[in-house]
Amino acid sequence: MSGDTQKLPLRQGTTMSEEAVPDIDPTSTAGLLAERLQAWKHAVGYLENYVEALEKAHKAHSKEYEKVLKTISHPLKEGAHFDQGLGGVAGFFENMRVNTQAMINSNAETEKTLKGSVRPILERLHKEIKAKHKEVAHGVEKSAKEIEKARNDTQKHIELLGQQAAAFESAGGRLNPNDDPYVIQRGVIYRLNKQVIEENNHRNDLISVQDGFKDFEAHVIQVIQQAIDALNQVAGGQAEKIRALYTDILGAAQRIPPDFEWKGFVQREGHRLVDPNEPPRSVDSIVFPNQNHSSTKPLIEGSLERKSRNKLSWGTQTGYYVVTPSKYLHEFKDDDNLRYDPKPELSIYLPDAVISAPTGEKFTIKGKDKSKSFSSKLAGTSELNFKAHSAAEAQKWFDAIRIAAGATGPAYASNPSSPAASMSETKTPLDTAAAQKEQEAGIIGGETVSSPTEISPAVTRQNTLKNGGPAAASTASAAPAATDEKKTNVA
Repeated sequence: MSGDTQKLPLRQGTTMSEEAVPDIDPTSTAGLLAERLQAWKHAVGYLENYVEALEKAHKAHSKEYEKVLKTISHPLKEGAHFDQGLGGVAGFFENMRVNTQAMINSNAETEKTLKGSVRPILERLHKEIKAKHKEVAHGVEKSAKEIEKARNDTQKHIELLGQQAAAFESAGGRLNPNDDPYVIQRGVIYRLNKQVIEENNHRNDLISVQDGFKDFEAHVIQVIQQAIDALNQVAGGQAEKIRALYTDILGAAQRIPPDFEWKGFVQREGHRLVDPNEPPRSVDSIVFPNQNHSSTKPLIEGSLERKSRNKLSWGTQTGYYVVTPSKYLHEFKDDDNLRYDPKPELSIYLPDAVISAPTGEKFTIKGKDKSKSFSSKLAGTSELNFKAHSAAEAQKWFDAIRIAAGATGPAYASNPSSPAASMSETKTPLDTAAAQKEQEAGIIGGETVSSPTEISPAVTRQNTLKNGGPAAASTASAAPAATDEKKTNVA
């Protein structure tokens, strides 16, 4: 025997894996322990039947002792839970069978004494085991159902993430705010956290019950020893031979160490028990499908200050903002995914919004809130004023928003060498296409340029006719060609 320092073997059946939804029955450990209590209850029941049969044997002499032998002639129910070698419960019952065969001629005068002193001890122990069985069988049932519910919820959300991630790729990233894979991925983490909390609570309950089994079984063995000792005292008035037989039964019971059966059980079934040395699960170590999908990685995220849309409100409020590959600007209270389900309080589809160039630390976005919240229904399309921590950070946000909105560069590129050349210069088709794309994306601000009407081919032609000269005529002849090329690019 190695003593109390023996470590529990690793239990493969209930070890929590790093999968999001482990394929493990959370009631397996509780069921095993409940079955073990059932075995103990049957063992104590065997002893109760044994003492009761002894009463009848003392009354009916040898014939009744045959009935006593029959009560323990069958192998123990759930006998696999006991060590079949000598020195354990199974060996103890084998010793009782041998000695009871020799007690066929016992005296029936001790019937009433046995009934009043030995049987109550075993009956109380039977009730204790039955109560313990009920506690184990039903105590963890509620937490097991909560785990099953949490796992189903997590699995549904992971499947939803897979569907929306596929939809993101097929639909070109144009999704509803609530279908944004980034939002759904944060929802998966929230539900995973709830699931892990339920699993760890259930695991702690099982470990607590499991740790108490050693002391409880020691108590069972001690009570059995007490009952057998009482039986020996009651039968002390019997003939010396009968006393010796009872003493032998007592010795067999007392030779069982309190933790003998438990240690043997751990050696045989340790792989099915919870390992208390195994660390609890952590959300950070869990991997689930589409966790690192490109649609879940933000283009930029961080805290910004925003002026309230309520005209009666003063000052600014700080929020956590994210620009996602789905071209949304989402607003959250913070970046915590664990305390509550992270749902956007504001969602603006950037290709449909108008974004101003930053002025120092500030920039403006005008668009419609599509988060379907109560405030979005009241506000409709509104102009949102943001303030970053610095001008450089504001420029980073502006650049990321331009990428998400689809803009590629400045509206126009102009570098006139003289006033006369500036009046006669026309835009190239490439500049026209870039300006049109940026206007469609809603980017405003930047450097001051002439409007498309002021530099249209018609005006250029009129200026050429007024100024005259070969250079002007050459510019006038190039303008229709540029106009035709612009139409081709737009088409």
